[in-house]
Amino acid sequence: MNSQEKIPYAKKFARLLKAYNVDVVFGLVGIPIVTFANDLIDEGIKFISCRNEQAASYAASAYGYLNNKPAVLLVVGGPGLIHALAGVYNSMNNKWPLVIIAGSNDNGKHQYQGTFQELDQISLLGEYVKFKGKLNNENMDFVTYNAFNHAIQSPQGVSYVDFPGDLIESGIKVDATITDIKPPQAIKCCPDPDVIKRVTHLIVDDFQTKKQNILIVIGKGCVHHADSIKSFIDKYNFPFLPTPMAKGIIPDSHPMNVSSARSMALKNADIVLVLGARLNWILHFGQPPKWKPSVKFIQCDNDVGTLGVNNNSNAHLSLLGDIDLTVQQLGQTIDKLLPGGFKYPKLPQPMQLKIQQNHKRMQTQEYTSNAQNELNYNTVYRTLREIRDDSRTILVMEGANTMDKARVSFPTAFPLRRLDCGTTATMGVGLGYTMASRLTFPQLDTVLIQGDSAFGFSGMEIETLVRLKLGCVLVVMNNSGIYHGNNPHSSTKLSEMCRYDQMARGLGAQGYVVTNLIDLKSKFQEAIIQSRKNNVVTLLNVIIEHGKGATVSFAWQNKTPSKL
Repeated sequence: MNSQEKIPYAKKFARLLKAYNVDVVFGLVGIPIVTFANDLIDEGIKFISCRNEQAASYAASAYGYLNNKPAVLLVVGGPGLIHALAGVYNSMNNKWPLVIIAGSNDNGKHQYQGTFQELDQISLLGEYVKFKGKLNNENMDFVTYNAFNHAIQSPQGVSYVDFPGDLIESGIKVDATITDIKPPQAIKCCPDPDVIKRVTHLIVDDFQTKKQNILIVIGKGCVHHADSIKSFIDKYNFPFLPTPMAKGIIPDSHPMNVSSARSMALKNADIVLVLGARLNWILHFGQPPKWKPSVKFIQCDNDVGTLGVNNNSNAHLSLLGDIDLTVQQLGQTIDKLLPGGFKYPKLPQPMQLKIQQNHKRMQTQEYTSNAQNELNYNTVYRTLREIRDDSRTILVMEGANTMDKARVSFPTAFPLRRLDCGTTATMGVGLGYTMASRLTFPQLDTVLIQGDSAFGFSGMEIETLVRLKLGCVLVVMNNSGIYHGNNPHSSTKLSEMCRYDQMARGLGAQGYVVTNLIDLKSKFQEAIIQSRKNNVVTLLNVIIEHGKGATVSFAWQNKTPSKL
């Protein structure tokens, strides 16, 4: 007689996830996954029940990124999974580790008969995720391992687990035994040593003989490699440019940071070492007029799919491997080539002057208001920057003008302290990212700065933050419009001075409308204290000027029109 303990299938799966070191699951329950969500809670896994699958998916997406391990998202099938696709795409595009578990009803019994929320979810996601598997009576261990292994291996990405409702609701019981589980770890590899030598010779020889300008671009793919990147830059004194979410890997105050002379740095660069970043729209595809036609890009990444993209003439110089190991090998090879040491000179005088000019111009803008003395992005950001504690703040930024201006207004000396719309440039991430940040770094002050349009995508998640006691500060930059709010007949116009603070109070948070810098300073400081002491959520509805009604365009990629 078999004396092994038998437990419901869903409870066994919850225990298995716990054994895979899953500590948090984001989602929204419904039939058939309610029982499973409760099983997760019984196993000591924190279930973050959101108000919308989109917000839950963005929260899970960011949680995987911040913790460098697969996050878990649990949703119902059919429309629930469809609503979650925004965050799934976000993780796919950013190469962040995520495991999606969705209930399903296409288990064969009533398939193709119009059963409840029927959708072939395996086929829907199969072409896009790294792994997909449907659970059955026999394959729980195999599917779970493969889902987590594929999500964590380079390039990191998304796995999908289909959880048929009959396994949850039929009462089927399985052996309770959980064998020794060793959650998969990322496998690291080194780049080709011959290419390392070739690249090193190119950097050293071209600089010494041709005085070529070298630039290191640091992408968000480096955030979990901050120590080795910082050591590399400090030792060889290379000029560097961080992409927005890579800020803080090396302190923004570093003398070789060329962010404040970005256009000049790009235009003058001859050899560019691209670490953990893609030559996509953020880096202007590596093309003129932002870059020289003759520039040589050396792409360093653990994703072979990014190497050579927009860089076909120099693809042979690409370094495929772990960022830590790549940087270490480059340093070791430089030291062998130049045993007496290599040190890049200080930034050229014109670039230092440009940095000083841009800093001075920004300072002027930060003390300038319109004739009505209304608040604006620059005056608000200066005030917040002067009173926030960079050493204990994680800043989430969302919106168009709101985010673009915030990126340059809040320098930081710490990695993993800046989250924004990233590669996908999507709206709706703000409150989900705030949840993930607060859960990952409970000891830090979590501050979200977002536009009023961006707030509309997920404002109801204030209730989630309040319910779960995830204290934070939400700053809504309210110009009564999308981009700008000055034209009542424009498609960009939103309600004039909408009272988002009142909505916040209705959802259990503190809410204040702010129209001057004195109130901004006092209310922000009070909000930070309440967040730390009592896990209070506070929304500051900051009324700013409408902004100029210029034609809306994608300024990041604007080019001078060609003459035909």
